[in-house]
Amino acid sequence: MTEHPEVEPSPEQELPFGPVADAGGLPLVSQVRSTFGPQGLLAHAWDGYTPRQGQLDMACAVAQTLEEGGALVVEAGTGVGKTYAYLVPALLSGKRVLLSTATKTLQDQLFGRDLPRLAQVMGTPVRCALLKGRSSYLCLHRLEQARQHSGIQDTQGLKALAMVEMWSHATRTGDLAELPDLDERSPVLPWVTSTRENCLGGTCPQARECHVNTARREAMAADVVVVNHHLFFADLAVRESGVAELLPSVHAVVLDEAHQINETGIQFMGRQLSTGQLQDFAGDLLATGMQWARGFGDWPGLSAEVEEATRWLRSMAAQAGASSAPLRWLGAAPEGLDGAAWQAALARVGGACAAAQQALAVVAEMAPDLTRLQERAQALTERVGLFAQPCPDGAVRWADASGLQLRMVESPLDIAELVATRLIPPTDGTAEPGRAWIFTSATLGADARLSWFVESCGLVDARVLRVASPFNYPEQAAVYVPQSLPRPGDPAHSQALARWLAPAARRLGGRTLVLTTSLRALRGIGEALEACFPGPQEMAVLVQGKASKRRLLERFRLGNTQGQGGCILVASMSFWEGVDLPGDTLQLVVIDKLPFPPPNDPLVEARCKRLEQAGRSPFSAYSVPEAAIALKQGAGRLIRSETDRGILVIGDTRLATMGYGKRLMAALPPMRRLQSDDEFGQVLEELAALTKASTTDRHSP
Repeated sequence: MTEHPEVEPSPEQELPFGPVADAGGLPLVSQVRSTFGPQGLLAHAWDGYTPRQGQLDMACAVAQTLEEGGALVVEAGTGVGKTYAYLVPALLSGKRVLLSTATKTLQDQLFGRDLPRLAQVMGTPVRCALLKGRSSYLCLHRLEQARQHSGIQDTQGLKALAMVEMWSHATRTGDLAELPDLDERSPVLPWVTSTRENCLGGTCPQARECHVNTARREAMAADVVVVNHHLFFADLAVRESGVAELLPSVHAVVLDEAHQINETGIQFMGRQLSTGQLQDFAGDLLATGMQWARGFGDWPGLSAEVEEATRWLRSMAAQAGASSAPLRWLGAAPEGLDGAAWQAALARVGGACAAAQQALAVVAEMAPDLTRLQERAQALTERVGLFAQPCPDGAVRWADASGLQLRMVESPLDIAELVATRLIPPTDGTAEPGRAWIFTSATLGADARLSWFVESCGLVDARVLRVASPFNYPEQAAVYVPQSLPRPGDPAHSQALARWLAPAARRLGGRTLVLTTSLRALRGIGEALEACFPGPQEMAVLVQGKASKRRLLERFRLGNTQGQGGCILVASMSFWEGVDLPGDTLQLVVIDKLPFPPPNDPLVEARCKRLEQAGRSPFSAYSVPEAAIALKQGAGRLIRSETDRGILVIGDTRLATMGYGKRLMAALPPMRRLQSDDEFGQVLEELAALTKASTTDRHSP
């Protein structure tokens, strides 16, 4: 999202004091209006600043909520400037605020760019802190162990470990985001970070210098704390990273990119048990037992029994077909499995973990590592026991062995109960009455009440505000549904879409993003486009999975510069949001099919069943709104600034032929509709001419 101009105030520039210093007791809403006004602080600080009515409306609503308490849900279209619309009133209020974002990348942007910029402009003294999950921080104890026991043999792994060790002497925060050259998929990361299971806590020899503990202390002392949704909900579930202790002391909570919080929340409010967790425990049991308590227990035998019991459980699920799709789990066992045999296999796993726990209890005081291992054994034993019991009402359970592991999952259907009982209002009684909750995103629903969001999150009594995007979509963008393509269920659809797309991408010199609804389509379209452009000199076809997300986007942004061909990026769901490619970098976004939720997903099935029982149509009340939100997110990649121009192509003829197509089209920004290949070709030529002109301008003397 584009906020205000990227011009930083120079250190020498004399800035006026912020309203906090001289507001003379003005109400917060009045201070906000003054700050965003044509003669306000932002106008004085940034050349080219233009007040936006939508941004002001949102900021005033946030200010009112901060003063009165309660919940506010704001859908702010792309370009509104929602980040500043909640940051300005938050800073002016002087209240203690917790900010949660969707990703660690957005978290870093908020903490490292937006907050310091505004604090400087407004002259507001504010202490800010960044708090992430422990996997984001270097663990000094595990780094020390990795030097001797990591078993890393390959050259790249050793180089990465050496880079981390050198950096460890200079870093203050221990935040691994400071190492951009360290790939997020590096096998070194598990060796130099801790988990809740293997963290030694207060008994760790590095506890005083621990980066996680330092981050928590700074968060508890800060006025504004920036977290992410995963940490927010994980901490509410297990209370181990500081958010749960922090929450009662804050006056306001802002959840940005709030459309993600339901799916994120249910991940942590449910239960999970994987064979990977069990195998990791078995490995640590053998290594730690032999290191600290050799001769005090049969560590090889205990470890082998955990491993064997785990393998047997995994093989049972694989035989039932969980390797191809999740298995529903309505009774004593997942579908296709004998209930008695499955329960016996679970009992064997639980018994192996319990035996390990008993052996560890004898030696736990010999070393902190053994104490922590005993706690892990107890937790695993309890978790296995829970999955041996019937699934509770209001939840859904399934087994998934589609990867290398078997995952057993038990999930609530939404976070409505969590919000009602643990967040709004809080149950601890320590929080100040009237805490403010701000939920905001560019996509929260397709109707005036934003029902898609507020119902699943239990916010039906919240104040709702919709702020339209300031972009001129009819002028800046067009949408086209090619009628010549096969039906989306046809096996030839992906190939046909790629062949249809190739000439358009060639005419634009790349600048094309293809968003797919499945990994199968990702592979099919990617391979077909690679066949159309066999030489990277003409066109580089970038396919998700062949490099990290960061590397793919870096190459795409380079486009056809530096003597390289243009780029087509083919990606799946993780690229549907959070990708910001303004200017002529991106001019054509292609969505292969309507993004309906998968009907065989156990969670989707359970939600549809609940709607049926309530007398509502699952397709109309669930599938269509879900598709509308996803479609809106994908379309949002196209226009990111007031000067962007582009075309959205949706390769699904149902959008034009089925009755629900009108609902889905209405959810999109108001782009002009193209009716034929000829119209599409004409707009394509106009885009190509604009791109050529802008490129010439950039290179002219």
